[in-house]
Amino acid sequence: MGHGEFASFLETHPDLTVYLVLGLGYLFGKVTFRGFGLGPVTGALFAGILIGQFAHVPVSEVARSILFLLFLFGIGYSVGPKFLVAVKGDGLPGIAIGIIVPLTGIVTAVVAARILGLDVGFAAGLFSGGMTESPAIGTAAEAIRALPLPKEQRDLLITHIAVADALCYLFGALGVILMTTVFGPMLLRIDVAAEARKLEEKYGMTQKRAGIASAWRPVEIRAYALEAGTPLVGKTVAEAEAHSAGQRVFIQRIRRGDTLLDPKPETPLQEGDVIAIEARREVLIALFGGEVREVEDKELLDIAALSLDVYVAGREVVGRSVAELGQSPAARGVFLRRILRSGLEVPIAPDTRLERGDIITLIGTEKNVEAAAALVGAAIRQGDATDYVTLGLAIFVGGLIGAVAGFDIGGAHITLSTSVGTLMAGLFIGWLRSYRPQIARIPDAAISLMTSLGLAGFVGMIGLHAGPVFVEAVREVGFGLLIAGAFVTLVPQFVGLFVGRYVLRMNPLLLLGALSGAQTMTAALAALQEKSGSPVAVLGYTAAVPFGHILLTAGGTVMVWLVG
Repeated sequence: MGHGEFASFLETHPDLTVYLVLGLGYLFGKVTFRGFGLGPVTGALFAGILIGQFAHVPVSEVARSILFLLFLFGIGYSVGPKFLVAVKGDGLPGIAIGIIVPLTGIVTAVVAARILGLDVGFAAGLFSGGMTESPAIGTAAEAIRALPLPKEQRDLLITHIAVADALCYLFGALGVILMTTVFGPMLLRIDVAAEARKLEEKYGMTQKRAGIASAWRPVEIRAYALEAGTPLVGKTVAEAEAHSAGQRVFIQRIRRGDTLLDPKPETPLQEGDVIAIEARREVLIALFGGEVREVEDKELLDIAALSLDVYVAGREVVGRSVAELGQSPAARGVFLRRILRSGLEVPIAPDTRLERGDIITLIGTEKNVEAAAALVGAAIRQGDATDYVTLGLAIFVGGLIGAVAGFDIGGAHITLSTSVGTLMAGLFIGWLRSYRPQIARIPDAAISLMTSLGLAGFVGMIGLHAGPVFVEAVREVGFGLLIAGAFVTLVPQFVGLFVGRYVLRMNPLLLLGALSGAQTMTAALAALQEKSGSPVAVLGYTAAVPFGHILLTAGGTVMVWLVG
């Protein structure tokens, strides 16, 4: 098949071409250099532009909108619990950074667009690329489609969004990484590794070797025979479990002769008993060492164990520290293995507080884990079905409200748009589920598909649309757009750095993490964690990123309102 025949095939089969763009986009997105990469969404944009250079592929607006609305609902659903619920403690300054940085980005982009005389399409792309938020492409495109202009002009403006975004994104991503790992630490006059150690000490974290911070150790249940002289003989179960101060030790079952007993706190331990005791491995070694005989008792140790992911929503749990929860009677026999917040793993330490919407992994005996999960919120089990009724109706109602609700300015009626309405619907449903986990369930895997495939597919189709005019458009805007993109990236970062340090008095490492979260730049967080040798900066990132996602996404619409 020759060059012309292949181009003709792509133009005749646009549905297959979109899948080609997706595949190439994810392939491009995997390529990294010293931790920096395009990511699948920007990779799809470049793939679409590349294919558009030699094939004029027709793209369905309906297909684009369907994918983008799926993405918007998914992102709103996932950040809803954090966006609409106030976070206490260290989270409040991070939230402030997550608001200040996007708003500063909008102001900077509007000023730069007016100085350069950019049309509304280039201005929106300047914002989305400089702030590294590809979803703003979609909200800006829909807002442009609502402008009272001829269709050909609206289509051209939408292609300009993709052109400007592609030009500005590269420095946008690199600029945030440099700000959080080089410029920021230099201006704050800190050693990020030393600051990480101080913050870990504050939270009670420990590290065995550089770059590793994990409060989890394997939990085991072992059987020990209590012979004469064993320290636990004569103690009650409660006294024996408290024997190792500061450690969590649980006696799960007792063999007394031929009888298996389920222990109660007041049950006395006798000489000749064989106990099944649960604790972390190093605690068992320290408690018994080689002084107590370990036995193999299959029947005694045949205790159903469970590892379960749980959605945090219970009022008795939200806002409390790991140390506090560990002392709760409901936590007996249950160990915390992992905390996920906004899709990222949070270090487990005594002072780490659980937040509404966190997903935690509990391990222990089945009975104890099930009881604890009921208190924490709602168990996430394999096979949980997607609530398609809520999904479909929420997107429809949200889009309907966005299309109807609006305001008059300058003699024109401006609506929120179906995209912003769908985003708000996702926020509401996500928030509602944080209080009622049993309703509106959508598994994490489904949300991941909606957000990643939905946005990459949409942006890839925008790239296909922009490809034929890309070179001409670049000649039109020239070098000035690149300079403006650098300003749009760095000015909000510097403002956030100043306000966070000298007004909000944030911990410098949490501030750097919040700056990466405010522009939703996970690569910058990863670079900061690598340089500091610690994952602790994620606590600042997770506080800022929900607000960064929502405000930057809606910023595409705002840019069109202000510039158009």
